[in-house]
Amino acid sequence: MNTADYALEITKELQRSITRISDEEADRLADMILGAGHVFVAGAGRSGLMGRALAMRLMHLGIPAYVVGETVTPGIGPEDLLVIGSGSGETQSLVTMASKAKKIGAAVVTATIHPDSTLGRLSDLPVRLPGTPKDQQTADNGIKATIQPMGSLFEQTLIILYDAVILRLMEQRGQSSSQMFGRHANLE
Repeated sequence: MNTADYALEITKELQRSITRISDEEADRLADMILGAGHVFVAGAGRSGLMGRALAMRLMHLGIPAYVVGETVTPGIGPEDLLVIGSGSGETQSLVTMASKAKKIGAAVVTATIHPDSTLGRLSDLPVRLPGTPKDQQTADNGIKATIQPMGSLFEQTLIILYDAVILRLMEQRGQSSSQMFGRHANLE
């Protein structure tokens, strides 16, 4: 296959993947973001990069959002929300983070392939996303689930979920892209 063929296959995989996202879970995530005092996002590796993108768009919407681990991130409180992206739902540093947030009284949402994972069980809302674990490219039925390496399909589905939630929040808050652009970084 050439590069264009690979790109076309990736879009087909994403189309199949997106149809398996629960409307109810995605809408509940949007509602939890609106009801939170502050939103904290976390994830390891590429999932963490998708979380950073979510935090940026929340900031553009005027919603106080922070990336866990940044030097300017404040402490989480009982009125706050922690949003985690983790394909496996078992990344130990994220499990520790979620446990601490729960003890403080914050709500936790985890977007994961495995809602029955440790993070899924710790969460107030596990959002199940399709994808394959990093080390498994075939589905349970033996059919190749993705041509992509490692967790790419999950990570791409995660950013699409996050962007869809942003669109819903824009609609609920009556905000346009041009209004959001007014909050864009201007020292770049």
